[in-house]
This record gives sequence, C-alpha cells and structure tokens, in this order.
Amino acid sequence: MGGHRDDGEVEEDNMHDSFGSRKTLVVDDDRFEIFRLDAVEGAERLPYSLKVLLENLLRNEDGRLVTRQQIEAVRDWDPAAHHGSEIQYTPARVLLQDFTGVPCVVDLVAMRDAMAALGGDPQKINPLIPSELVIDHSVIADVFGRADALQLNADFEFHRNRERYELLRWAQQAFDDFVVVPPDTGICHQVNLEYLARVVFTRTVGDVVQAYPDTLVGTDSHTPMINGLGVLGWGVGGIEAEAAMLGQPMSMLVPPVLGVRLTGALREGVTATDLVLTVAQMLREVGVVGNFVEFYGDGVANIPLANRATLGNMSPEYGATCAIFPIDDETLSYLRFTGRPESQVRLVEVYAKEQGLWHDPGREATYSRSVELDLGAVVPSIAGPRRPQDRIPLSKARRVVGGLLNDPHRSPLELVGLDDASDSSFPASDPIAVDHYGDNTEPKQWPTTYQDEPWPSDPVPVELHGETTEIDNGHVVIAAITSCTNTSNPTVMLGAGLLAKKAVEKGLRSKPWVKTSLAPGSRVVTDYFDEAGLTPYLNELGFNLVGYGCTTCIGNSGPLIPEVSRAIGVKDLSVSAVLSGNRNFEGRIHAETKMNFLASPPLVVAYALAGTMNIDLLSDSLGTGSDGEPVYLRDIWPSSEEIQENIRTSLRAEMFTQGYADVFSGDDNWKSLDVGVGDMFAWDDDSTYVRNPPYFDGMERHPEPLRDIRGARVLALLGDSVTTDHISPAGAIRRDSPAGTYLEQHGVDLADFNSYGSRRGNHEVMIRGTFANIRLRNQLVPGVEGGFTRHFPSDEQVSIFEASERYLSDDVPLVIIAGKEYGSGSSRDWAAKGTLLLGVRAVLAESFERIHRSNLIGMGVLPLQFLDGESASSLSLVGDETFSVSGLENVDELPHEVTVTVSDALGERTFTAVVRIDTPAEANYYKHGGILQYVLRQLLAD
Repeated sequence: MGGHRDDGEVEEDNMHDSFGSRKTLVVDDDRFEIFRLDAVEGAERLPYSLKVLLENLLRNEDGRLVTRQQIEAVRDWDPAAHHGSEIQYTPARVLLQDFTGVPCVVDLVAMRDAMAALGGDPQKINPLIPSELVIDHSVIADVFGRADALQLNADFEFHRNRERYELLRWAQQAFDDFVVVPPDTGICHQVNLEYLARVVFTRTVGDVVQAYPDTLVGTDSHTPMINGLGVLGWGVGGIEAEAAMLGQPMSMLVPPVLGVRLTGALREGVTATDLVLTVAQMLREVGVVGNFVEFYGDGVANIPLANRATLGNMSPEYGATCAIFPIDDETLSYLRFTGRPESQVRLVEVYAKEQGLWHDPGREATYSRSVELDLGAVVPSIAGPRRPQDRIPLSKARRVVGGLLNDPHRSPLELVGLDDASDSSFPASDPIAVDHYGDNTEPKQWPTTYQDEPWPSDPVPVELHGETTEIDNGHVVIAAITSCTNTSNPTVMLGAGLLAKKAVEKGLRSKPWVKTSLAPGSRVVTDYFDEAGLTPYLNELGFNLVGYGCTTCIGNSGPLIPEVSRAIGVKDLSVSAVLSGNRNFEGRIHAETKMNFLASPPLVVAYALAGTMNIDLLSDSLGTGSDGEPVYLRDIWPSSEEIQENIRTSLRAEMFTQGYADVFSGDDNWKSLDVGVGDMFAWDDDSTYVRNPPYFDGMERHPEPLRDIRGARVLALLGDSVTTDHISPAGAIRRDSPAGTYLEQHGVDLADFNSYGSRRGNHEVMIRGTFANIRLRNQLVPGVEGGFTRHFPSDEQVSIFEASERYLSDDVPLVIIAGKEYGSGSSRDWAAKGTLLLGVRAVLAESFERIHRSNLIGMGVLPLQFLDGESASSLSLVGDETFSVSGLENVDELPHEVTVTVSDALGERTFTAVVRIDTPAEANYYKHGGILQYVLRQLLAD
C-alpha cells in the first residue's frame, strides 16, 4: 500500500447498499472501495459534519442496527429541529487517556478471564477497531525550575502509578489493534493531531481496501481538538468507548449544526489563544450546547491548522459536541508539515474532492443557524478568574481584576449547568453530557468602571532566596505553559520562547514567588525550542521542562513555593495562576489560587515577569532592564515575521517523523516494568489501583430469562438534576469516607490516597465512592449531606455503601428514585458501574440524561420513567416502602411499560412506569445483563 497505513483487516459483513453507493476510487496506483455521498440525492446541501455521518451510515448499513431509514433521516435532516432522529454511529477508532482509559482496559482483561472460564479462546477478546491510549493525566509538576525536573517528576509519577502502568504495559503487548503511548511522551490530543490522525482511514474488508473519513470517539472532553484537521470526533464516557472498541455502534441523535462564517484575518500581535477565548465567549452567548459547530467562509483560509485545532479543543468550554473545519489546502500542508506520507496526503485530497468534503468558500451549506466572526476584530485577551468564557480584553485586565478583588461577587461565585459539569470532571477530564443545559452559563460582560478603585493591597513579607520581598493580593504565584490547547501551536510556543529570549537579553527575570513550568503536549516542541536556540532563555526564566502531560491544566500543578504558600495563608490572600490551558475553575488549578486566568503562552511569560495582575501590560513597565531603563511588553513582543522565520528555520517534517518513530517505546521506567507474557493478565490481589472486577461472576454461556424485581428497597431518594459527579465523584478521597477506610486498611497512607479518578481500575474503591459526593442530598436522611441513607427495616442511618452491603447479604434488591434530568453532568462510566455493584436493579426517575440512561442499560440496570405528570412526590413515595416491578418475567420482547407495586404499612398500591430501553441494541444488552456480557456471548458463539 505504499505510504498508506492500512488499519487492520476485518471480515466482510453482510452489507446492505440501499442507495447503490458502493463504488471504486482510484488514487494513483491504488484502488479503494468507497461509499459515494452523491448516490444520496440532496446530500450536497448538508454541512460537512453531517456528510461524514451520512457516509458512516451508508458504509455500515446492515438492515438491522443501521437501516435505510437512518440514512434517510440524515438526508432529510431538518435544520430547524431541536434534534433529529436517532441513528447508530460507528467510529473508525477510539482514543483514550489513562484516567478514563484504565477502566476500559480492566474490563477487556476481565473479559479474557471470563472467556477462558467459559471454555472459549481468550485471544478472541481484543478491540475490534483501532484503540489508542496515551498516558498523560498522571504527571504532576512537583519539581520545577531546575534541569532535572523532568526526570524527577517522571520518577515520582512511576512510583505513584506503577500498578496502573503494569496493566497498561501488559495490554500494550497482549491486545491486537491496541497501542499505548507511554508516560512522559505527550498529551493525547496533541499526539492525535501530530501523529495518530489519518483524516482518511483505510481498512481491509474481505478482499478490498475501503477508504472512508477518519472518525473517533475519545474518553476525554477535549477530543474535538482533532476537528481542526477535518476529523469528526468528540468525547464519550467509558462504557460508550468500550462499546465502540468492541465493535458496537453508538446511539446518537442527529444534532443541530451551527455555522460560523469567518471573514478577514487576525491582526498583528493577536494569537490563536485570543481567538479561541473570543469564540468561546461568542458561542456561549449564542448557545450551542449539544450542537455541532462548523467553520466556513473566506476567512477559513486565513486560519492555520494549529489555530483550528485550538478552536476545536475548547469546544467543551462553549458546550458544542464538536467544532470542525472542512478539509482544504491547509489540511494537506499540515499533513506534510508533520511528516505524513505523501501517498496518504494524496488519498486525503482525492477522496475529499471526490466526496464533496473539500472546502469551497463560495458555497454555503444549510445550517440550523449561522453567525459571523470578523477575525480582524479579535483583540489580545485573557479569561477568568473562574470561568473560561469570561473573556477580558488585555487592555482592561488590571481594572477588572482590581474590581474583583474589591468585590468578588462581581464574578459568578456559583458554577451552574455546563460549568458545574465541567468543573466536576476534574481531574479526570470526563466528557460532558449536554442534553439538558440551557443558556444559564453566559459569559460575564465586564463593566469598564473599575478604574477609580484602589488596589486592595495587604502585603505579607516573605524571604525568598535570601532576600525579603512581599506577597500581595493579585500576585501571580503560578505561571504555566501547559495544555495541548496551546502547546500544539508552534506560533504561540515560539512566540513565548522569543519573548523569553528578549526578556533575558534585556536583563529581566521572573519574580521569585512565581512557580513557573513548561509542560508541552509532545517532544517535538522541545526539539524545535532546542533547534531555535530558545531553551536556555526559557530555563533562565524558570520555564524548565517539567513533563510531557496535562499537569497544571487539570490541577496537577504540584505544591506552591512553601514560603509563598505560608504567606498566602497568613492573610488569606487572593492570588492568581496564569496558564495556557482551557479551564480555570476556582480550586481546580490549585487549592490556594482563588483566581485563575487563561492566557496565551507569551502572556504567561509576561505575567511571570510582572509577578502580579496589578499591571497594565499594554502601558506599564515589566521591570527595569540591565541598562537601567524600563522594559515594556511592546519592547520584547516578537513580531509575526520573526515567529514565522523561526518556524521556517527551526521546524522540519523530519522532527515529527523522528520524534514519533519510537512513540510507543517509553523510557527506562516503562521498559523496566515486569509484566510477563501470555494471554492472561496476572492480577495482583494486593493492588489498590487495579483489581479484577466482578461483572462476569456466575455468568453462563446463555443469558438467564428475565425476572421481575420483587421486594426491592430504596437505596436513595433523590431530587432533580442529580449529576454523575453526585453518583460517582472523580476528586479527592476523604479519609473518613468508606473508600478512605478501605485504603487505610490496605496500608495506603493518606498522602497517597490520590483521587477517585486515578483509582477507577479498582472496583472496591469505586463502589465505596458511589453516591459518596459530599454534596449529595438523599431525602431518606433529611438535613444530611453526603453519602448516607437509612437502612430498612432497621431504620438506622448508615453510609450508602454499608447499607448496600447489608442488603446484598440479605439478598434484597435495590432501586434508586429520582427526579428530572437524572445523570446529567459528565459522561462517567462508574456512575453506572457503581450503581450496579451496589446491588441496584432499577432506577426510577422523572427523566434521564440520555447518555447515562444508555450507560445504565449497558451495565444491566433497568431505567424506568414515571408517566408524564407523575413523580415520587405526586405518588406519595417517601422511600421506606418496598417495590416490585412486574411485566418482565420470561418475556422475549421487552414491554414498553411495567407495573410497579408499592408496599408499606398501609397496604399495597400500583402505578405504571415506562421502560426506557429505546433501541434493539439496548434491549439486547439488557437481556444479557449488560454490553460486556452480550459481546462476550457473541464471541463465544462465533
């Protein structure tokens, strides 16, 4: 195949072709089977993203899961509809990171054990589509500002995470179609952009090679970064990712598509970061939650590929499912720039033009809505102090921050809707489930009347490096060049390096109270810094390399300088972090920084030099140079011409081909992991990170007949808008929680508890963390917050985990009763897994968030919905009753409704509930006890 990467071979299915779209495409000397979009009349009007969905359905039509009616639903898409019909989407591949990916791997490993126990071939258990995991969420910037920071942080990382890494190292060599990018190599989205993405996929099916659009789902919220390359992809939860890995299509609703028409070009000195913060603010105002966003128009040609990726990366911050650019000459230039084979570039060009996927600035597709952005109107900006959509023009930054310090209530103190869901995803970066969010998270429109307010100074003296200085309100204590959002962009990265060089040459240094760090998303960044001769200048300002990973952007910022930390505590100072990341919620970047500002990498360096937000960077001096003269930002800000010249002389395609030649090899720490060989993983019974889950305990070759639920007790009676973070928190593990008790009993020190997000490979921890959020309000224990309930019939108040253990020992099934929008927030697999393992057989709610409902079914938990107008309150349900669900016993076809019988001291009464199993695939999963069991039995039968 020359330079083409043929992504494996699959057996030919009994394919349908209702529209006669199966044709041959010849590219130079190669022949490919494609499914032509022009075979579907009317397809030409569709937006780019929906054309990709249409091709997906044409290619995967089987008459059962993917039908002609679904193809027609996309063809006949109504742009005015709130959403379109339900379709079954089959991504080409799956992208994972370690926090959210480890549970997927644990489940696959457990499936191998189950396959062997049932007499099957364990080697049949492999991902059925290419699955790529990048370890990037675990490195912490503990050490900074020194030459050995990278190695020391890597060593600390391996010490903390060895058990998880042993599992992933084993999986790397044991599974087919599964690759692992080891720690300290890069961030998943940047590695995806620079190396993994194909744009046009090829795969051998039977005796032909198919070519089709590269598509993916990822277990990280910022997966849409790849949209900048014209690749359709978005974030999903772990259960959805596992289903895709196992060859199952994903259910989705055809979304509205917002078109953003770009005109003009960015002005001198305006960066991609300024652009994305402007777009985030604009689209929050428009309201695009759950939409696809698509960029088009004459201005598209003026947006470099790396800037496009930045815009895609932050789509979760404005609520869009994706934010995609079509394929054009810039796409091809980037593929060549990053060392992709010329044969692949040719395939992308020919395929895109043949399929009508090539960008034509003179043609406007049909969109649900359109907005326009003049690129020339974008100005230098930062965003904060606690929400990414709250953009502040740099010219107003000092006045706004001063006003906020005088009155913190001027900035929204309570996060709601999309922001609350995004905040709750730390540190795991779970994708957000966005079915129900309204326009309640609009950007803050900053007034301009703060200029007369005095800065609320309350300094605390501190000694640093033998000199006495002061820490004050508004001081910058973290300045981090971090996150694939910006480190994937050579323009802003070289801009930061050149600014550092000029600052050092002028005699400036970072302020001693600032914790500075550099954590790029790939090794290519440090290669071109070295090639450009900029590394020594960054090091001189303290921006030494601390790791290749997410670090500060996900809260892995490590401790502040100890003396600075103590000074902050003396007067509870309001200090700041400045980072080139994508989220800035209070307490998430660092517990001691009340204000966090998103900024471009050059501005991160500038604020490190200033050491405070009490500065107008456009007019105030950054300090005094070695010649005794004041130095202004304008004196050291590199021109676009300088940056482009450095890109021309310092970046070559060979850097990418050489840098990624050994991307799966890892360092000595990785290579030294002793994981053994063989088809089966050797579980360590003493591990507190990775345990063999019990999903397959007692499983038989054939599913048992369905049974009614009899005599169930209520584990929790909940209200509206219970999020997946309420159900399965991702943050810190409290010492006094059931999970904390478990870890202490297993010899884990409090300092090593880590987070629930990091321990998702251990079901024992995660069961104990289910419904353990300290903000949970269970109406069975009025006035009490946290993971508590009443046990019946003892009427004792106990932890939800203890109650579950008692009920399980007595063989009592459990139900959850809830209000509207149950399971909103982030798409979190353990919110469904933990529910099952607590012994919950059914969840009865007024309404469900769609993805969580699907995840419950995927784990074998029955979602039931009250009839319209009914609720726990209207039916006088108080939670001390017993519940039985009838209508399931021995049925072949699941009923649309079931009868719920409620028993209490006054007798029995009944009501009807709707069975929210909405598709044939979901019915199959439920009848088998879950998606894992369903797939395992299918493979056993083959």
